[in-house]
Amino acid sequence: MTDEAGAPATLMRLWRRSERPTRGRPSVLDIDGVVAAAVDLADREGVANVTLANVAKDLGVTKMSLYRHIGSKAELLELMADVAIGDPPEVEPTGDWRAELTTLAEANRDVLMSHPWLVELPLSGPPAGPHAVAWMDAFLRTLRETGLDWGTKGGILVLIGGYVRLACAQALQLAEGRKDSGLTQAQAEQAYGKGLAELIDPERFPDAVGFLSSGLGGSEQNSDFDFGLDVVLDGIAALVEAS
Repeated sequence: MTDEAGAPATLMRLWRRSERPTRGRPSVLDIDGVVAAAVDLADREGVANVTLANVAKDLGVTKMSLYRHIGSKAELLELMADVAIGDPPEVEPTGDWRAELTTLAEANRDVLMSHPWLVELPLSGPPAGPHAVAWMDAFLRTLRETGLDWGTKGGILVLIGGYVRLACAQALQLAEGRKDSGLTQAQAEQAYGKGLAELIDPERFPDAVGFLSSGLGGSEQNSDFDFGLDVVLDGIAALVEAS
């Protein structure tokens, strides 16, 4: 579905270009109000509970009244994702692309961890909303002086975004899995390593036993994320050097 100018309706709503003044009594709702209520509901109860009916209930309106502002649940989720990620932090240009990329990746991780439902949403396409485009621009800006071409920069953008999303999804799932155990991540890893090392055959799996017996766990909370990010950045550094 498109508007008069041919732009997709969802894109028009993402950029708040779809609502026009109407005659008569002004509406008590607008896109921002509907999306804010949906984000709050997702933060409280999870994205599975975000339905047009539940959002309407929280707003004290009828479900049908939301269709003036939101075309569908899928569109609502896309609007929610763009609002929830917000704008990226201001990164002072220093000429150190690696430090600047690290700052943005860590900020992106913090946003996803504060709205865990974001990693549950399906990827529907490239950045489209104003906040998503702001993040894209910020990441690309860090690579401005690297000499890399646009195609390579785009690949790096996908790589960093994918790494952060996967790392957050993994951390959230592990936290959910040990929620009832009362153990920290380090304690859970140590218990896993010790218990499994005692069960498996060292002749069949010698390297696995050596790894599990080496003292798995006990690391700082973000060490896995930092290690993975450093490996990704090492690869980017090789591309920059080659260029």
